[in-house]
Amino acid sequence: MIPLDPLPNLIDQVYARILEAISDRTLQPGQRIRQNELADKLGVSRQPVSHALHLLHRQGLVAESGKRGFEVTQLDPSRIRQLYEVRGAIDALAARLAAQRAASDAAGRARLDAALAAGRRIDRNTSLAELITLDVDFHRAIYQLAGNPVIEETITPQWPHMRRSMATVLSELDYRGSAWAEHADIAKHILAGDAKAAERAALAHAQTAGRMTEERLRATDEAAA
Repeated sequence: MIPLDPLPNLIDQVYARILEAISDRTLQPGQRIRQNELADKLGVSRQPVSHALHLLHRQGLVAESGKRGFEVTQLDPSRIRQLYEVRGAIDALAARLAAQRAASDAAGRARLDAALAAGRRIDRNTSLAELITLDVDFHRAIYQLAGNPVIEETITPQWPHMRRSMATVLSELDYRGSAWAEHADIAKHILAGDAKAAERAALAHAQTAGRMTEERLRATDEAAA
């Protein structure tokens, strides 16, 4: 058998690093991306960077700019609101199903407990990238406990956009604590097997996050106008 080309794994690594930089605003909306400079910073050739940028382009995270160039796309407040409307419905369903299965899935309960405990350890020095990762991990624990793989399959393509939107509100110190208080409320209802309460809490959490994100994005746009 012919040995596999290691390049695809390198492309994945470069893609993940660029996505993280877009999500935590190391690469700002509207910022032009210079492939040679990015390749040098990552210690790779231009080829995996080019492949990764084309993947990000297909997802709408970067846009073409000039001759063979790219720039980070702006966050559209209306689009974010629409994403959170869909996410609210999915998260509510996931929380309800997770509550119904919690008593019979010890491994799933342990994952949710661990994700919640990790989030409770954040402080004002926790990096934005880590805050986003912890938030995603918490919600993924609920999706897994729900026992319906279609939930995670449906939401996964939207995570890159969600990660960017999370940075908008998680960058504010006041919201970090309230977000994890809401997470704790959702987890409490799930682990207690209270499906209706878990569903309501998850929906309210998504609606709050969506509203706050949209408001802050619109305020930023108005300030820049």
